Amino acid sequence: MKDMRIVIDAIPLLLRSAGVKTYLYYWTSYLKRLAGEQVALFPFLPAPERFHHERSVVGRGATLARLALLHASNASPLPLLNVLGSRCSVFHASQQLLRPPTNTAITATLYDVTCWLVPETHRPANVAYARRFAGRVMRRAAGLIAISENTRADGVRVLGIPEERIEVIYPGVAPEYFDAKPKAAPRPYILFVGTIEPRKNVAVLLDAYAGLPQPIRAEFELVIAGPPGWGDPAVLRRLEAGIPGVRYLGYVAEDDLPGLTAGASAFVYPSLYEGFGLPLAQAMAAGVPAVTSAVSSLPEVAGGSALLVDPRSETELRSALERILSSPSLRAELASRGRARAELYRWETSAARSLEFFRRFA
Repeated sequence: MKDMRIVIDAIPLLLRSAGVKTYLYYWTSYLKRLAGEQVALFPFLPAPERFHHERSVVGRGATLARLALLHASNASPLPLLNVLGSRCSVFHASQQLLRPPTNTAITATLYDVTCWLVPETHRPANVAYARRFAGRVMRRAAGLIAISENTRADGVRVLGIPEERIEVIYPGVAPEYFDAKPKAAPRPYILFVGTIEPRKNVAVLLDAYAGLPQPIRAEFELVIAGPPGWGDPAVLRRLEAGIPGVRYLGYVAEDDLPGLTAGASAFVYPSLYEGFGLPLAQAMAAGVPAVTSAVSSLPEVAGGSALLVDPRSETELRSALERILSSPSLRAELASRGRARAELYRWETSAARSLEFFRRFA
């Protein structure tokens, strides 16, 4: 449709954010490659050339002005954004916006339902906000994009959304991972990438690594890459105090992650719940064998290319790490399977399917 205009709420690009910010940056970039000026970013954002997880894609003044518009829209009893709605075919809302336009088709992305299934892994304010967004926007939206089959099933089962209104469109992996060159390192390492917070289950990972046989720990160090989140001060104290064989890098810039990932002997991701699990898909694309959780979307994303464990079992996680680190042939087999599976996660495919999704509502 030549006259179709899609407005995507890109407010997370203004905020400190991890997975959602990565998703939005690449997703909107590839959508604009395909549809050009038919795709615009709210609140009146230029398409960013780069992004940083810890800061906004625009300057401080521009960020504050746009967040003021967000708060005014949420607080007003009037549909302030209907002026924008009258000029677009579809408005794709983010979780921060509780009052999208009422005079155009509304869609949204369902990333996960962790605020319902594992609310203890979030701040209470985040749980309350997510539930308000679900009630005001998701349950009324014309259509939703779920980032995995597991998330779609959870949306139907937990949120009560009719399954015919949810379409699964996998996110992509940045192209840099598919041909990443390993970054030089002092010695072989196991890699974990993720924010240090309860849902990522880093405490059990540290305990499992500490329980590995000494010769394995002497050969492979554990590298932890990710900024501090919330709710895990004890884990952060352990990491910052220094643990034998563990190297904590803190936040790693997006440009440096492909080389760091490709250089790992194995990737470990024992998260308690993921809507998709982008770090796992990135490791697979880079040809790195993985150990991950046998819960939520992670078995679906791995597609038989990773060792699966109960993330709450230190014993299972330790045994899987010992198995993968002790067997070069197993690592080679899993790496090959992972590369093949990761071909499903291309941004070109995700953007093309998303445009077809939007056309149904335009």
